[in-house]
Amino acid sequence: MDASDEHDRTDELRELARYARSRRDLYRARSYSPRATSESRLRELERLCDQAQERLAAYVAGRSRAGS
Repeated sequence: MDASDEHDRTDELRELARYARSRRDLYRARSYSPRATSESRLRELERLCDQAQERLAAYVAGRSRAGS
C-alpha cells in the first residue's frame, strides 16, 4: 500500500463520519418538527455516528504510530 492509498482511506473515513453526523443531525432536527420520530432511531443514528468517529480516530492514530 503506498501513501496515496492510505490518504484515500483517511478521506473515506472522514467522509463516512461526516455523513453519519449529517444523518444524526438531520434526524435530531426532524424530532423538533411535528413529524413523527423515534427515540430508538435517534439513538441508533447517534451510535452509528460515534462508531464512525471512533473508526476514523483509531485509523488516524494507527497511521501516526506507524509513521513514527
